[in-house]
Amino acid sequence: MPTIDTSGLPGIDAIPDLLRVLMALGITLFLLIHRFDAERFSAAEYDDTDRWGNPPSLLRRLAWYLLGLAGVLAVLVLHPSPGTDLYLSLGDRLGVLILGLCYGAGGTLAAVALAYWRYRHVRLPVIRSYPGAVLNAVATAFVDEAVFRGIVFGMAIAIGVDPNLANLAQALLYALATRTGAPGRPKAMLLVMLAIGLLGGWLTGVTGGIGAAFLGHAITRLAFFLTTGHPGGIPAPKGREQEEIVGRAAPPEGWKALDDSGEEA
Repeated sequence: MPTIDTSGLPGIDAIPDLLRVLMALGITLFLLIHRFDAERFSAAEYDDTDRWGNPPSLLRRLAWYLLGLAGVLAVLVLHPSPGTDLYLSLGDRLGVLILGLCYGAGGTLAAVALAYWRYRHVRLPVIRSYPGAVLNAVATAFVDEAVFRGIVFGMAIAIGVDPNLANLAQALLYALATRTGAPGRPKAMLLVMLAIGLLGGWLTGVTGGIGAAFLGHAITRLAFFLTTGHPGGIPAPKGREQEEIVGRAAPPEGWKALDDSGEEA
């Protein structure tokens, strides 16, 4: 487990352990609110063009990623025993690689299945969206795993909660925080986020760190981007995809549009 030397930080070691735990808990609550507020920053599932086709602000997305990272580091610094109470390490390296790749393979299959169910084909994204989408997938996966599986899950077990119950609780909280159950969102994605939370918690407990969960989560998010065409990995509500909007303006199949003179347009 990672530990941070706080001897060079003025006043940190002089703070009572109970107060340091409470301060870490307060920052954790901020991180939970920060995750609920991802839409405001156009990050995570909301990294996509708006209804008018405008791309999200890069600065706002970077601010969301950096705030999440800063909060996780603050918890590491303030918590008196992060090495024993939190899961903010990679864990067993062999387990991370094998289980993380297996997780990613399963997530990829789920992404392909969703694409065929929603679009009847794999909807490849436009080339210009790749850099931002890759950054979003990796950064979101790290923030999510560090906060929910590393900190929330670890704190729950540290206070004596049964590991299975702790895993279920953090997974439900994570699914709610992603807001994929909001009106207009594909309900299948709520189940996907719940599965990500449960599987990530189980892998964290098995390997002793968030490495496998982070690797599989990042691969899964990239797979949903590559199959849905949306940087956030969430399909648009039915009728809101660009091809569906264009299709409504086109004549029915087999019909031909004529201009005012009666000639084919």
